[in-house]
Amino acid sequence: MTIDEFVDLVGDETGLPVTTDDAATGFDQLPGWDSLQLLVLLTALERETGRRVSLPEVLESGSLADIYRVVTAAA
Repeated sequence: MTIDEFVDLVGDETGLPVTTDDAATGFDQLPGWDSLQLLVLLTALERETGRRVSLPEVLESGSLADIYRVVTAAA
């Protein structure tokens, strides 16, 4: 999964208008982001990749780019 595909998945699943430029933005600065979005994204990532994603590592993530690194490191 490329970063562009990841960002597209984030937008599709959460309904947030995110771009690749937003990936490094901290969650506290990302308009519309909340903990529910994180759970939706985690579920979608597991469905798309066919693998479990480490919840503790995702919870430690401060941005979408951090989550992307967690997901791609497990590949």
